Amino acid sequence: MPAAGDVAGDVAGIWRDEFDAALEEGGLFQLTMHPHVIGHRSRMAVLRELLEHIDAQQGVWYATHAQVAEYVLEQAS
Repeated sequence: MPAAGDVAGDVAGIWRDEFDAALEEGGLFQLTMHPHVIGHRSRMAVLRELLEHIDAQQGVWYATHAQVAEYVLEQAS
């Protein structure tokens, strides 16, 4: 658990929790990186940790928005 005032740790925890919940629900995790959140050097380490966490999971699919849209359309027909 990050120390109080550890903004990078807070961001890491939020992103990881969001991914874990989406994975558990079988849903989509879409990471939105606003410049005021990702635009700090410390966030690169946090992003690297998140990607390592995601890579360690089974059945994860990295896709573009277009690929996701195609998949949804195929599932709907």
